[in-house]
Amino acid sequence: MRVIRKYANRRLYDTQQSRYVTLEDLRRLIIEEEPFRVEDAKSGEDLTRTILLSIIIEQEQADSEAEVFSNDLLAQLIRVYDMSSPLPLARYLEQGTQLMLEQQKRMQSQWQQAIRHSPMEFMRELAEENMRFWQKTLNQPNQTDDDDTPDKST
Repeated sequence: MRVIRKYANRRLYDTQQSRYVTLEDLRRLIIEEEPFRVEDAKSGEDLTRTILLSIIIEQEQADSEAEVFSNDLLAQLIRVYDMSSPLPLARYLEQGTQLMLEQQKRMQSQWQQAIRHSPMEFMRELAEENMRFWQKTLNQPNQTDDDDTPDKST
């Protein structure tokens, strides 16, 4: 697991690559499913959760059209923390999100296959195959059957 150290000056240091990184760099690691742990450089305390929340906040602020957390949803989440017996919300959200991501990947794969096997794609592949056949045929030397022609030397 990759270790990222957070220093007092708020800078993040990737110990594997020996360089400073940004929240955007860490976001890319998440997308690439590269596991990492963020720890305080002095105490070694695990700060991963705080950094992940910071990445979410940054994304929410960066693109208002791609907001995931509406004000109503955030208010509801805050209310969950105040319940006398909290719901197993974390597990539910993790499983629901995982299911959603798996379904999205499956749909993208099926969509790509559907596009690949569309009638137009089929016709294109058929045309390419025909072109290869004719190019191969036309590039072969003229092969006439010499046995049928009379030998003029006799």
